[in-house]
Amino acid sequence: MKLEYLEIYNLSMDLSDEVWEIVMKWDYFPKDTIGKQWTRAIDSVSANISEGIGRNSFKDSRTFYYYSRGSLYESKTWFEKAKRRKLVSEEVSVLMLEKLNKLGIKMNNFINAHEKLIEKSTIQQK
Repeated sequence: MKLEYLEIYNLSMDLSDEVWEIVMKWDYFPKDTIGKQWTRAIDSVSANISEGIGRNSFKDSRTFYYYSRGSLYESKTWFEKAKRRKLVSEEVSVLMLEKLNKLGIKMNNFINAHEKLIEKSTIQQK
């Protein structure tokens, strides 16, 4: 499977670029506190997908896909903090939440499909 063709990878890369653009406009204190954390969390989504793709076994890969989903949920928390502290506009908030939720759904579908591959390979090995 080529990483560049994977929809969740491309969506997560685009989303991390968007978060970067938002955070780069903030003043020092919010950038240093919420901004760094949000950027690291959203960057980890695509990084862990990449690492999962590069692993040798289905079970190894699954671990990194779970990490990726965890980072996505962490980024939702940092986004919520930014929203509550009025660091992002209402318009940006609505669009960002849509994108985060869309990626979450696609990530869950990807993990579920991966689980089926694990089950299939386990059955075939018996």
